[in-house]
Amino acid sequence: MTAHMTDPVTLAVLDNRLRAIVEEMGEAMLRTSYSQILNSSRDFSIALCDAGCRLVAQADHIPVHVGAMPWAAKSVADAFAGQVREGDCFLMNDPAYGGSHLPDLTVVLPVFAEGALRFWSVVRAHQTDIGGATMGGYNPGATELWQEGLRVPPIRIGEDGGLREDLIRMIVTNTRLARDVRGDLMAMIGSARLGETRLKPLLAKYGPDYLDSAVSQILDLSEAHARRIVAAWPDGEWTGEAILDDDGFDRVDIAIRARVTKRGDGLRVDLTESDPQTTGFVNSSFANMRSAVAMAFAFLLDPEVSKNDGAFRVVEVVAKQGTVVWADETRPVTMCTSHCSNEIVEAIIRAMQHCCPERAMGGWGRRFRVAIQGKDARRPGRQFVWHMFHARPGGGGSSGGDGWSTSGEWHSAGGLKFGSVEMAEARFPLLFEHHEFLPGSQGDGRYRGGLGGELVMKIEADGPSRANTAGDGARHGAAGMQGGEDGKPHHYVLRRADGTEQVLKTKQVGIPVQPGDRLHVRAGGGGGWGPPAERDPNARERDAREGYV
Repeated sequence: MTAHMTDPVTLAVLDNRLRAIVEEMGEAMLRTSYSQILNSSRDFSIALCDAGCRLVAQADHIPVHVGAMPWAAKSVADAFAGQVREGDCFLMNDPAYGGSHLPDLTVVLPVFAEGALRFWSVVRAHQTDIGGATMGGYNPGATELWQEGLRVPPIRIGEDGGLREDLIRMIVTNTRLARDVRGDLMAMIGSARLGETRLKPLLAKYGPDYLDSAVSQILDLSEAHARRIVAAWPDGEWTGEAILDDDGFDRVDIAIRARVTKRGDGLRVDLTESDPQTTGFVNSSFANMRSAVAMAFAFLLDPEVSKNDGAFRVVEVVAKQGTVVWADETRPVTMCTSHCSNEIVEAIIRAMQHCCPERAMGGWGRRFRVAIQGKDARRPGRQFVWHMFHARPGGGGSSGGDGWSTSGEWHSAGGLKFGSVEMAEARFPLLFEHHEFLPGSQGDGRYRGGLGGELVMKIEADGPSRANTAGDGARHGAAGMQGGEDGKPHHYVLRRADGTEQVLKTKQVGIPVQPGDRLHVRAGGGGGWGPPAERDPNARERDAREGYV
C-alpha cells in the first residue's frame, strides 16, 4: 500500500468523523436496548478498530470497557483467521479471549471495502443476566469461572447479513431474562451494523488505502501528543498501593502495587508485586488489567488528546499471571471491571502523584452493587431483576477543584448513570423514599472530594425476594492525594419491616428480602486533593451553607 500524507485539516475532519460515528452508534444503542442496565444506566461502550485491531475511535461511555475491546477484536481475528467474510457478525465474552468479565457480551462486526477487511465495529454491553449460579451476573460465592455464567468464546453469530437464530436461542435460554437479553443483543448488533453503514460512505469517498493511511497518521499524532506531555514530567521511579477490602472468602486487605518508571517520553507500569490471585471474584482478567492501566494513563492526559491506540503506545505494561491483576483463566473475575480495576488505577495514580501532582486527582468512590430478584404483582407471571445504580459514590477532588458528587467510580468516570427514580419505580416494585447527597461522606482537602449518595428504598415485591451484593469499599474509602483525606467507606443496611436491621457485606448471596423491607444506602464520597488546612475559608462556608458538611 502506498502511504498518503494527509493535510492536518483533513486529518482533523476524519478523526472527528470517526468519533461522531461511535457516538451515533451509542445513541442507537441507548434508544433500542431493552434492559434498564443499558437504556437507563448506560452500561455499554462503543469502539472502532482498524483491520489490525488497533483502537481508532471510542465514545465517552465506560472507560474500563474500551481499553479491553481491541483485545476482543483481536481474539475474533485470530480465531477466524482467513475465514472472515463480509456479512459476518461475531460474539464473545470469555475473559480468556479478550473479554473483561462474563456479563459483558461483545459484538464484533467486520467492515469491508473493495473486497478487503478495513475496520471492526465493536459494541460491548453488560447484560442484566448471563446465567450461572446466581441472578444478575455476579456470584460472590464463585470459586471458578464456570460458576459465574455462560462462557462464549469467539463465535460467528451471523453470516451473509443474517443471524444464527440457533445460537441466539442457545445464549438467551441460558439466562433468566431471555426477553431482555435477546432485545439487548439485537440492539448491540444493530448498533454495530450502524457503524458499518456509516463507515461505508467514508471508505467510498476517500478510498480504503487513503483512509488506512489517514488512520495511521491520526494514531501517530495522538502518540506524539501524549509523548510531549510525558516528556515534560521529571524522570524517576515511584510506587503506589491500593487495597481491596476482601475477596468474600478468606482474604482481607488485598494489595495492588504499581511501580511506575518514567524515562524521557515513555512510562513503564509494573504490577508484578501485586498480591497473589484470590479465591473470590475480585481477580482481573488480562484484557481488563490492560484496560485499567490505559484508563489510568488517560486520566493523566489533556482532555483533547484522542484516547486511541497511538496515545496508549506510550505505556509499557508488565504484569505476572497468577496475581490478582492477571488471574489464571479458570479463576472467577466478574467483579474485575469495578474491582480490582479501580485499585489498579488508584495504585498508578498514587505513584504518579509524585511525578505530575497537578494531574493526579483524588480517588473516586468504589462500587457497591445490590441486585434484587423477585416478582412484581403488577406484571403477573414475570419476575424482575433490579440492579442498583442509584446513590452513586463521589468523584475525587483535583488541582482543578472539588470532586463531582455522586458521579460514580473511577472505572466509569461518570459514564454510568443512575437514571430516573420515577422510571425505576414504574418499571420495578420499588418506592424511593429518600435519594440525595450524603453530607460528610467526602474526603477533606484543599479541594474536597465529591459527596456520595444516600438512598432509602422500600421493596414492594409480590412475596419474598432475594438480594445479592457485589462490590468493595466498606473497609477502605477512596484515596486522598497530595495530603487530602480519604473519602468515607460505604455503609449499607437492610431494615426489616419487623424493625430489625442487617448490615450488608459487600459480597453476599441469597439475602432474603420481604415486602416492606427497606434498603438504606450510605455511599462513600471521593478523596480530597491537597492539605485540608489549605482549603479556602469561603469554600468551607459555602459547603456549610449548602449542607454538604
